[in-house]
Amino acid sequence: MATASRRLLAALLLPVFLALVALASAVHAEDDFADARRLMVESQIRPRGVTDPAVLAALETVPRHLFVPPGERGQAYSDRPLPIGAGQTISQPYIVGLMTSLLELKPGARVLEVGTGSGYQAAVLSRVAGEVYTIEILRPLAERARHTLADLGYRNVHTRVGDGFQGWPEAAPFDGIIVTAAPPAVPEPLLRQLKAGGRLVIPVGGRDSLQNLLVLTKRPDGGFDRASVLPVRFVPMTGEAQRRDR
Repeated sequence: MATASRRLLAALLLPVFLALVALASAVHAEDDFADARRLMVESQIRPRGVTDPAVLAALETVPRHLFVPPGERGQAYSDRPLPIGAGQTISQPYIVGLMTSLLELKPGARVLEVGTGSGYQAAVLSRVAGEVYTIEILRPLAERARHTLADLGYRNVHTRVGDGFQGWPEAAPFDGIIVTAAPPAVPEPLLRQLKAGGRLVIPVGGRDSLQNLLVLTKRPDGGFDRASVLPVRFVPMTGEAQRRDR
């Protein structure tokens, strides 16, 4: 009888033991990724001049490895872009941090992102802004990003499938707009959807050469102050931007 009782107890406890082992493994793995995020910030981003505390905290918090394909997770925190499918990439961490900081967002800001991609940039923005609106022209990427963002609890990110050249008029005006694909020229609809004092951060240039990362700040009179930050290389903006370049 005692032997039978011990066997029954062992059978009951085995699932609990296995669950605890799995939980411990997951916690250990997440601790490793947390260390990788801290190292990423301290070795790749802060030394290059990105010092906004809110941006750095977002980069230390958002699990970049969950926004890349499983085969790329070991490289998620390396200093380079990674493929995410459909011929698209996730920008290197420094560029994500730099572009986010260039927006100079205040708490509660409303931000538009053109080019959702994996959803990682939107997730970082969500930790700095109040509301994030993000558009992706490629439906498979948009749907995958939407599920990833929802599963990870990013409730202040609103996604849409569409051509970001036209922006998101019904959600405008925005305190900041960030574009993660390069058009040959700045789309006029995006300029119209900025608030006075708002900033547009966008790479501009051709597909076969380096592009310029620009910051356009909207003045109270409706004009724009324009600054060139550094040469970059992004995938080209498709859709209307591409048609106008023919």
